[in-house]
Amino acid sequence: MWYAKRFLATLLSLTALVILAVPSATATASRIKDIVSVEGVRENQLLGYGLVVGLNGTGDTLRNAPYTEQSLTAMLERLGVNAKGTTMRPENVAAVMVTATLPAFARQGTRIDVAVSSMGDAEDLLGGTLIATPLLSANGEVYAVAQGSVATAGFAAAGEGASVVKGVPTNGRIANGAIVELEIEFELNDLDEVRLSLHNPDLTTARRVAEAINVNQKIGIARAVDPSTVLINRPIGYRRALVELLTDIENLKVVPDQKAKVVIDERTGVIVMGTDVRINSVAVSLASLIISIEEDPQVSQPGAFAPQGAETKVTPNTGVNVDEETTALTILPPTVTLQELVDGLIALKIEGRDMITILQALKAAGAIQAELQVM
Repeated sequence: MWYAKRFLATLLSLTALVILAVPSATATASRIKDIVSVEGVRENQLLGYGLVVGLNGTGDTLRNAPYTEQSLTAMLERLGVNAKGTTMRPENVAAVMVTATLPAFARQGTRIDVAVSSMGDAEDLLGGTLIATPLLSANGEVYAVAQGSVATAGFAAAGEGASVVKGVPTNGRIANGAIVELEIEFELNDLDEVRLSLHNPDLTTARRVAEAINVNQKIGIARAVDPSTVLINRPIGYRRALVELLTDIENLKVVPDQKAKVVIDERTGVIVMGTDVRINSVAVSLASLIISIEEDPQVSQPGAFAPQGAETKVTPNTGVNVDEETTALTILPPTVTLQELVDGLIALKIEGRDMITILQALKAAGAIQAELQVM
């Protein structure tokens, strides 16, 4: 029986994918609101610890999760029930971490979604109810309180001889499960200047954003401070709300610029190339390694007059052959466009992860004019 393992050019290349950012005839313009964020207009993370009750025997085992018992005792004492010194064996309670995202400008009474995740050895949160849980921010202040029925996307079922689990039944959500109790103080209209932060920092893009704003307002109120920041000053004598100014600005169209970059994910073989990738003239040679393993077991049987107790034995006989194939040294000409670069690599019959190796070697040789990022 033959077992062939072909490295680089065959087996690994089957899982590879090349994504090409091919330039269009005309560059695509994006709205400013899609490529920047307004400094100060941001979300905040909230975190809390609570208990989920009402589970159908799928909660924490108190022996393995003592913090669940301590939390349950403390909650009962706050409700006027003396539970100290008693032995509790409930199976319908689970300790959970509750997380939520507080949107910008969320006002008191606003409802937000929360995520509930088990901390102990609970098997399933389906059907449970989260007891009122304060949600704190990084400064320790309580900004919301969560409570409600937990909905899970998975389930677990088990019998005496088999079990099945689909999804993650120990993780769930409560839609609109938290009420905002404290607002974050931030008045946008009171600002005299606003900073726009680019999602993908770039000097050229920042300058284009500032120029588009100045042309629209017919006055120099914007300037690029650094590759990621554009500063906008409130015009002198501007009486309208700053929100109206930002509304006019955020719908302006700008063509974003970007550095030449090649992104490689070695785990999956995915390659993403930018439109401005260029290479110098370079010679490329690729070798493929083939390892062949042959198994030819030999059977040894005892003869007719063999001693009593002699057994038939199988003797392994393995043959290993190594064959290294090398392609001829090929000149890869200097390219002008990304398509010509890809055509040159395809002309060499380079596939999959071989292309990743070639790109890394080109970068090491200084022949590729682009940033190489390996994930």
